[in-house]
Amino acid sequence: MGIGAGRAANVKNCELCARKIADVSDSDKIVVEKSTVPVRTAQAVRRVLECNEKGLKFQVLSNPEFLAEGTAIPDLMKPDRVLIGGVQSPEGIKAAATLVSVYANWVPKEQILTTNLWSSELSKLVANAFLAQRVSSINSISALCESTGANVSEITRAVGMDARIGKRFLNSSIGFGGSCFQKDILNLVYLCETYGLNECAEYWNQVIVMNNYQKKRFSEKMVSSMFNTVTGKKIAILGYAFKKDTGDVRETPSMFVVRDLVMEQAKIHVYDPQVSREDMWGEMNYTCNLSETSHPGLEAAVTTSTDAYAACDGAHALAVLTEWDEFKDLDFERIYKNMAKPAFVFDGRNILDHDGLRKMGFEVHAIGKPDPNKFSDL
Repeated sequence: MGIGAGRAANVKNCELCARKIADVSDSDKIVVEKSTVPVRTAQAVRRVLECNEKGLKFQVLSNPEFLAEGTAIPDLMKPDRVLIGGVQSPEGIKAAATLVSVYANWVPKEQILTTNLWSSELSKLVANAFLAQRVSSINSISALCESTGANVSEITRAVGMDARIGKRFLNSSIGFGGSCFQKDILNLVYLCETYGLNECAEYWNQVIVMNNYQKKRFSEKMVSSMFNTVTGKKIAILGYAFKKDTGDVRETPSMFVVRDLVMEQAKIHVYDPQVSREDMWGEMNYTCNLSETSHPGLEAAVTTSTDAYAACDGAHALAVLTEWDEFKDLDFERIYKNMAKPAFVFDGRNILDHDGLRKMGFEVHAIGKPDPNKFSDL
């Protein structure tokens, strides 16, 4: 609600925190901003702190986290870099040096970067935007691969060997999820619009547009491949979390695929080793406004299974939507035997042995991989 709804970050709690610090402090303080915030948030924090009636002096530093979910502790202990931004005054530089000395206990000093406040705040948004941009870029190419007979895995290997590009974040998939990428890009879009940089805003918004397209494209391919209807068909969804080794379902691509298939009246059976049914429905209601109240019969249409084999038993298709390692080691001969025929596999993470599955009898569709039934010259 309000100005910038759905895009601008709500920094109310940052202000409240600053007011609390000013209220309870009885000596000068260095205040370190850790959250991902819009550029120049520290200015508001600093103004609130300066209004204290005790004559106290505060220095505000920006020290954004670069921690990935599932590897947060290793990322903390062995970071690629530590970023510390402060006001470029003698007091601000001294405060930044104090925080540098803390990190220097375990991080080599050459990996500790000091900048001005605004560069530090903006760097976190830009880092996430660049990572998401790579995902959307390779996903756009995956669509082209499926249309031309090229193999996206071969392309990423060829492109990734260029040292200027590198190979990380070039794995095509059903799209990115999680609490950070979309939020931070939309924040960046809003910032650009706020400063009248409309072309810049449109550029970064396309990263979101492409991500949404990839999820929708995957759902539509499932339906079209299964004779243009999934009504009444059991479909196994393997993986619901937005990435492996976590139970986080925020903005998970799986949710959008499930939503699309439910709207097509499929019977969905979901298995994820860490996601609870409660969390699944909570995010579905919050993000997609989809619940038993808004869509009677919804909960009956979606079953949460205790294991992958139960989810796949009698299914017309299975879709791998999270890259859990255990899915690579499933007994697919057993799964194929107990599925309806023809048995479809939709690999949204490109982690399965597609040639091996085809030899078993599966019809396999994968992100960015040529369909041998469509191309005779592979």
